Amino acid sequence: MATATLDRAGTRLVAEVTSDRALIKSFLDRDRLYAAYALADLEDREVARAKWGIARSGDEVVSLVLEYGGPSPQPLFVAGRDDGVAAILRDVIKPPIAYLACLPDSLRAVETRYRIEPGPQMVRMWVDRQTFRPAEDPGVEPLSPADAGELNRLYRLGFGSWLAPQAIAEGVYFGIRVNGRLVAAAGTHVIGRNAGIAVVGNVLTQPEFRGRGYAQATTAAVTSNLLQFCDHVVLNVRSDNPPALNAYRRLGYAEHVRFEERLGHRIGSLWADLASALRRLARSREHDS
Repeated sequence: MATATLDRAGTRLVAEVTSDRALIKSFLDRDRLYAAYALADLEDREVARAKWGIARSGDEVVSLVLEYGGPSPQPLFVAGRDDGVAAILRDVIKPPIAYLACLPDSLRAVETRYRIEPGPQMVRMWVDRQTFRPAEDPGVEPLSPADAGELNRLYRLGFGSWLAPQAIAEGVYFGIRVNGRLVAAAGTHVIGRNAGIAVVGNVLTQPEFRGRGYAQATTAAVTSNLLQFCDHVVLNVRSDNPPALNAYRRLGYAEHVRFEERLGHRIGSLWADLASALRRLARSREHDS
């Protein structure tokens, strides 16, 4: 399905779904550091779960929105010109609830279709082989699918994560043990081997072991491994977390861009309205207790 309107210059603006990977990659490569997740979603094992909406002004692709299929809320990556973004979200990509990633300049276009929950900006940081600086090694070791149980016990201390052994096998994970107990780990969110880019994530240290450089050391080990076959490695940090920003800078990571990563509820969606009301009720009960 394709829809057409006129843009501000009077040129025909067409919003449509596409599965043309070469076309999508060409657009994403304009800012590959910001588009790291989306580039990884072009890999063979991921592409079937992705729905790509583009907007063309004449013959030029000016905007792109990626909806990654799975449990709600679906990840939604937004890039490009605001009129094209608005057209895609109006006619082509329409999840009722979405976990949005967009640049600040795109917020106004997104808000024509979604109510965005508040939150701090995220910082996309990056490193390559030339800028990477290894950290002191306090006993970092690689982790395997057999460590899935320990990893999930560690991550439940900080967030409700469930990590399957297969995800560990397909990713890169390193950890630190103290007296045989896994107390810190870092891993990957996605790896785009064809694109030569990867995203570090799942970095966590048990509270009583923080302040010892374990997060920096495990992140360094993951990064070093990824840079053996990737040109760029990126990660996300909350803008209101200066200690983490400084730790990653010490590894050679540099800030690329600040962006919005927030939950969005489609305007007029009954399911989104109900889910939002339930979330507010849960938060009020937590506050009351």
